[in-house]
Amino acid sequence: MVIDAKKLYDEIDEYMDKEVVLEGWIRNHRKQKEFGFIDFSDGTCFKHIQVVYDNKLEDFEEIQKYHVGSAIRVKGLVVKSPKEGQPFEIQASEVILLGECPEDYPIQPKKHSREFLREQAYLRPRTNLFQAVFRVRSVAAYAIHKYFQDRGYVYFHAPLITASDCEGAGEMFHVTCLDLENIPKVDGKVDYSKDMFSKPTSLTVSGQLEAETFALAYKKTYTFGPTFRAENSNTKVHANEFWMIEPEIAFCDLNGDMEIMEEMLKYVVSYVLEHCKDEMEFLDKFVAKGLLDKLTKLVNSKFTRVTHKEVIDILQKADVKWEFEPKQGEDIAKEHEKYITEYFDGPVFITDWPKDIKAFYMKQNPDGETVAAVDLEVPGAGEIMGGSQREEDYDKLVARMDELGMDKDELDWYINLRKYGGCVHSGFGMGFERLLIYLTGVENIRDVIPYPRTPSNCEF
Repeated sequence: MVIDAKKLYDEIDEYMDKEVVLEGWIRNHRKQKEFGFIDFSDGTCFKHIQVVYDNKLEDFEEIQKYHVGSAIRVKGLVVKSPKEGQPFEIQASEVILLGECPEDYPIQPKKHSREFLREQAYLRPRTNLFQAVFRVRSVAAYAIHKYFQDRGYVYFHAPLITASDCEGAGEMFHVTCLDLENIPKVDGKVDYSKDMFSKPTSLTVSGQLEAETFALAYKKTYTFGPTFRAENSNTKVHANEFWMIEPEIAFCDLNGDMEIMEEMLKYVVSYVLEHCKDEMEFLDKFVAKGLLDKLTKLVNSKFTRVTHKEVIDILQKADVKWEFEPKQGEDIAKEHEKYITEYFDGPVFITDWPKDIKAFYMKQNPDGETVAAVDLEVPGAGEIMGGSQREEDYDKLVARMDELGMDKDELDWYINLRKYGGCVHSGFGMGFERLLIYLTGVENIRDVIPYPRTPSNCEF
């Protein structure tokens, strides 16, 4: 019976000195006159297995022709390895070629640049770096679901096609079935009555507004799915398609929101550290030295809470020549985020933001100038989450939308939540890829998404 490499590593005492069958791929192949050494991986764990074969095998010369990348089945004896740091190896009695690979296979056992590997994105999961990154992505996703499911949250599938712009930024991909070569018009404007949904529609930038409807029925809900921004940005942290985690909690104020943000982040980081030990040790050694110390420190930190006004005061008093001068009432820059996490030596919740730079749905504070919003800044990454208490007062929400010139008819269902048994409620959003950048030390968002969608790039 074929077994997985992970099972073999996990239960090595049970399999030592016994015959096993493995199926996987050749990662490297060193050939000698009387021996051959195959670096074998089946993808079920980060560790590889050394397969040793010799010229006593009938098809020795044929096996020596197998190229890197080929799929093989190995039958052999599990024995203690003489090589230090390698607990066992396989003495092969049979190596069968299941899928050959030519010599010009792009992923040879040598160092490849990340830029090159993006061009070979369909093959890059076969490299050590991306084996580690995408395993961490998988485990972190599971940890997020586990955190919420274990605490009674309902997993809400937000619609990907929407007629509302949650953030009000207008950076949305339009969805249409109209013939773009012959667009129907009325009085010079697009006749959307002829389109699929009889109105303008777009890909969602957030599932938050719809999630609030579930929070006010189930008390606790969360989304975890793809979102889209039509933003022509080529930075290391922006992509046009990315994944978001957005919990919404009824009967929860801003302080309760922050407690959940802190607990969830620590839980996910701890889970990854526990369940991806080999991957994280590799990333710590070869990608971002000190990564494990940074993440362990976060798990053991007490997150500081400070207002936006206090942050600006600290920044203005700092003996630093800023590229962007910090000002009351304005957003903060990356350099400010970095300084603040260093100043407090750990993660920082920045609360009570100026209302003019935040979204319409955020709870207005009594001062009339700020809203009950929060951003979480973490050392080495800056902002990793953002949340707020949602405005539960019907009149205040309507007044704010009027102030911003928003179309209330489009969002009447959202406003009505305040009439029909509304209550104090809060939520937050976390970009999954931002979290992965933080977890892996890999700095470019293009390298933590299997197939990145960025300006001028929609390959595979």
